[in-house]
Amino acid sequence: MVKKIFKKNNSNTKIDALIEKYNIPRAHLSTNRRNVANALLIGVFFGMIPMPFQMVAVIAMVPFFRFNAPIAIGTVWISNPFTMPFIYYIEYLTGSFFLGTKVGTVELSIQWFSDNLKEIFVPLYVGAMFYAIVLSILTYFFINYLWIRSVQMEKKQNDNKRS
Repeated sequence: MVKKIFKKNNSNTKIDALIEKYNIPRAHLSTNRRNVANALLIGVFFGMIPMPFQMVAVIAMVPFFRFNAPIAIGTVWISNPFTMPFIYYIEYLTGSFFLGTKVGTVELSIQWFSDNLKEIFVPLYVGAMFYAIVLSILTYFFINYLWIRSVQMEKKQNDNKRS
């Protein structure tokens, strides 16, 4: 089933020319279980960290890890301008809980954020690291589980068709 989703279509000559021109390794574009799971692990990790240029951070990981770069870059967008305030607020609350610090009144405005950056910086990043690590690892194992289960189900369906 998963293979059907990512099945190889007729190759696009423009994309092939781009890949060849910039010498992009095919491994960074392949859609096997390991590359997709690694891409989601890296994408979710950087997506949960409050930092500018999250996509650039993902691209910086390309030489060191083998993963599907387009999927990782797309996954970073779980923290987009609409979801950022909610994600960062939950991370701030979690970091404050872990550190035992008092949570003051929070306003979702740039002015409040810049005025209180010194007080919220450490709790925000403690919570962000917690969620980044936990959610990226859970995503990795969940995708592996779903992929393996999908392949097993497809194999079972093919065996039933032959019988």
